[in-house]
Order: sequence, then C-alpha cells, then structure tokens
Amino acid sequence: VFVLLTSSYPGSCPDGQWFRHPDTNRTWSNYTLCNENTKAKLKSAYILFYMAIVGHALSIASLLISLAIFFYFRSLSCQRITLHKNLFFSYVLNSALTIIYLVTVVNNPEVVARNPVGCKVLHFFHMYMLGCNYFWMLCEGIYLHTLIVVAVFAEEQHLHWYYLLGWGFPLVPVSIHAVARKKYFDDNCWMSVETHLLYAVHGPIVAALLVNLFFLLNIIRVLVTKLRDTHRAESNMYMKAVRATLILVPLLGIQFVIFPWRPENRLAGEVYEYVMHILMHYQGLLVATIFCFFNGEVQGALKRQWMQYKTQWGQRRKDHCSMRSTSYTATSITEVPGFMYHHDSNTEHLNGRHTEDSELVALKSGDTYA
Repeated sequence: VFVLLTSSYPGSCPDGQWFRHPDTNRTWSNYTLCNENTKAKLKSAYILFYMAIVGHALSIASLLISLAIFFYFRSLSCQRITLHKNLFFSYVLNSALTIIYLVTVVNNPEVVARNPVGCKVLHFFHMYMLGCNYFWMLCEGIYLHTLIVVAVFAEEQHLHWYYLLGWGFPLVPVSIHAVARKKYFDDNCWMSVETHLLYAVHGPIVAALLVNLFFLLNIIRVLVTKLRDTHRAESNMYMKAVRATLILVPLLGIQFVIFPWRPENRLAGEVYEYVMHILMHYQGLLVATIFCFFNGEVQGALKRQWMQYKTQWGQRRKDHCSMRSTSYTATSITEVPGFMYHHDSNTEHLNGRHTEDSELVALKSGDTYA
C-alpha cells in the first residue's frame, strides 16, 4: 500500500524511494506539471467569462428592441407573434439571471465559500428560465403543427395551454433537481456540473427538442405534399415560419447533445469551450435576429413606418418653408422706406399746390448745381 501511494506522488519513484534532483542530489517533488499553462488557462477563463457577459448583454438589447417592435406595431398582432413575445421575454429573464449569477456568484469566491441560500435560489430560477426557453420553442413548433397539419390553416387557438406548457411545466423538472440536489449532491451554490442530477433538467429539454424536430419535419412533409397541389397563398408564409423554427431548433439544443464529449486535447478543448459559449450565451441575439429582424412582416412594417415618417417630415419641412416665405414677404412689404409713400402722394396731386412746390424745389436744386 505504501509503495502504491508513494509511486503516485510527484516526489516519489516507482520503487518507493524519494526522487532526488539530478543536479543537487536532494529530495525533490516535481510540481512543474501542476503549474503548466496556468497563465494561459486563466486568460482563457477570463475571455470566456467576458464572452458570456457580452453575449447576454447583446441578447438583452436585441430582444428588448424586438419586443418594442412587436408591441408598437399593432399590424403585427396575432397569436404567433404572441408566442414570439413570450419566447423573447423568457430569454430576457434568462440572460438577466445569467449575468447576475456570473457576477455575484461565479466571480465571487467569498460567496461560494459562505454558501448562502440566496445563491441556490438564484441557481434554481436560472435553471427554470433555461427550461422555459426551450419549452417556449416547443410551443412554437406545436403551434405551427396545429395550425398547418391539424387545424388546416385555422388561425385561432387556445393559448392558455401554451402558457401552461411554456411557463408551468419547467417548474416540474427544476423542482425535482433542486430537491435531489439538496439531498444527494449539496455542493456550494450548486455550481458543480460533476453530477448526473443535471439530467433531471437537461433530459426534458432534449426531449422537447426532439419532439419539436419531429413536428417540424412533419410540417414540411405536409407543406411539400399537399400545398404543392392546392397552391395556397398562405403556403409561402408558413414555409418561412417553419424554416426559421427549423434553423433554430438544432442550433439552440446542440450543446446538450455534444456536452458529454469534451475533447481531451488542450487546443481542441479550448475550441470546444468557445463554440459552446457562443451557442449558449448568444442564443437571445440569434432568436431575435431570425424571428424578428429577418422577419418579412417586421421588415415591411418598419419600411412603411419609415416611409410615413419621411413623408410627414417632408410635409413639415415644406409647410415650414412656406410659412417662412410668407413671413418674409409680409416683412418686406412693411419695411418699404417712407419716402416712397411720400413720392406716390405727390404724384397724385400734380394739378394743385404740390406741383408748384415741386417746381420750386427743382429750381432751387438747379441754382445749387449751377
């Protein structure tokens, strides 16, 4: 037993004797491998930390702009946009909680060492909002599937079931995880990922993504087979919505598929970390870009608003210029010199005394020049 223990120690030899440095011939423990690439690892950790902060900040900004657009333009009001609003709101809350968690817990060793209840509560809501993100994506897929396959282009659906699935159901796996974590793996602030209890949350998320993918593939099958014959005008619009959702589903869930297979190589591991951080922390920006900024209806509404604004601004400028021209004309009339009016008054009385006065003035002026 002693040989096995000492052979694994950095200062021991395979035969159980203390290792001696070849230059000094003194017992020596080789800790150089422990400090290898320490500065590079620390630099990489800070880069990933700030990448996460920037990603969630950009996500919040883009999502809030998208929500402002959806609420401002009443022409965009429909059930599908209502689902978009709830999806965006869940991403805003998730990004805000993630930033708070990273700054107050992950970047604060003193809080982790104290292990207060508040950090675990924050972790609970963080995991809950993470689940809400993916179950609202499932609601998007169910809505399109019901609209196209089941209801045959019927517009009205009962949205209270979607609210129950998007906001209510994620509480179940997150509560199970919290209870199990408290009982079986109660680490400080529940920060460790070295536990299979996380599958209580990640498992339903993966199931939601797989169900969503099935719905979308079935929708595409219906659109290709049936709408080709009927040539419905709505088919193009629905195909765009399906295409946007189909792009997002694999992108937003790929980290849960490749999560267990982190490469052992240092360089490959760093590339893996950067890719995972982009997929995890820039999701809100990606969702806002595809569902709002690249949405043809939103672009059309923004163009109409911009043209209306240009027309109104041009009309205001034209009216302003017209008012300035009118004001300038009136001012010019009121500022005519007084002698011009006296000259006109003299010409009106050429046959009277004023004519003689004018002749006297002319004679006097002639004498002066003479």
